[in-house]
Amino acid sequence: MFPTTISLFSGAGGMDYGFAAAGFETRLCVDVDSDACQSLAANRSWNVLQEDALHVLGDKVLGTAGLDRGEADVLIGGPPCQPFSTSAYWSRGRALRLEDPRAATLGAFMRIWKETLPKAVVLENVPGFLRHKANDAVDFVLSKVGEINTQEGTSYAPHYQILNAADYGVPQVRRRFFLVASRDGRAFRFPQQTHGSRLLQGDSDQLQPLEPHRTAWDAIGDLSDEGSHDLAITGRWAKLLPSIPEGKNYLVHTERGTGLPLFGWRRRYWSFLLKLAKDRPAWTIQAEPGPATGPFHWHNRRLSTRELCRLQTIPDYARFSGADRSVRRQIGNAVPSLLAEVLAREIRVQLLGLNGLSTPPRLLPVSREGQPPPEPISPVPREYLSLLNSDNPHPGPGLGRSALARRFP
Repeated sequence: MFPTTISLFSGAGGMDYGFAAAGFETRLCVDVDSDACQSLAANRSWNVLQEDALHVLGDKVLGTAGLDRGEADVLIGGPPCQPFSTSAYWSRGRALRLEDPRAATLGAFMRIWKETLPKAVVLENVPGFLRHKANDAVDFVLSKVGEINTQEGTSYAPHYQILNAADYGVPQVRRRFFLVASRDGRAFRFPQQTHGSRLLQGDSDQLQPLEPHRTAWDAIGDLSDEGSHDLAITGRWAKLLPSIPEGKNYLVHTERGTGLPLFGWRRRYWSFLLKLAKDRPAWTIQAEPGPATGPFHWHNRRLSTRELCRLQTIPDYARFSGADRSVRRQIGNAVPSLLAEVLAREIRVQLLGLNGLSTPPRLLPVSREGQPPPEPISPVPREYLSLLNSDNPHPGPGLGRSALARRFP
């Protein structure tokens, strides 16, 4: 018998692939997006329920999963994260957080948690879910957990931490908030870092070597550029990208950079004209990138669907339904599957009392040899020279042009 999971806000199945790799059986995936549901159904023989979690009842979730209340081993899910995002804070000077109507999905997750009473729960979200002096989201979850324990006689003990996927072998820098809770009150210790630039970790008498971070080259170095003409970038800034070195972004072309001062310091989002470096993990994959939003390939093009999946450690066999924008959103919103696998391996031992897995994580990318040197850069095209010294540094959160325009229309 395999331990069972119920998945809410499943999207393209990033967490589900990870839990499956750790030996779990996904009994049900729930998502409101039709393209995501078709993607899930096309790739695995999982039950898929296309419904809005705001309205679906726990009885229907359990019935479709073929489980009784309290029988599911793990409930997993990541309610939509926009209310707690860093970008919302930077553009407005504050994020709406629980005041945002989209935060109702968090309440829906807590309600289904109560209605299903799984043995363990994994709640995932953006790092902004846990913000200094703004812990309203975490406090809301903890208060709801307290209500569940009081009303249902359970002993859920939440433990939470922000993890960087690159520290566990994912070839991408991606920080995510995770909350893990056991119904019987068992403590949970988040997995120790396994990859990084430091040499050693652990107690002084039990030091363990860290493997090097997996890099973008490790992930996609074996994939050819065939068909890359369909991945050409468009828009006003397309011809400027070749002047950006690997691993850099538009900041190269500011008064503090090594290029030309075309932009004000920090006037754009970090992902503007952001390019991968072969010798480092990728920057965070975006869910709905604009035409100048990276990370871009070091060959000055958009990343292919297969390349995006590799950087997210989604299995190669995965196929996706929908138009290009929908597919990129599904992949970009996913939890890196390897990170989910690492968590799942710990949960099965620490919280479910099952045997550990002796083999390395199945979704861990190989370390690839033959890394070429960085690509050469091109001069800035003449058409951008009119921007020289035309902008000032950003004045701070909530004080940028777009924020002031909303405040003083």
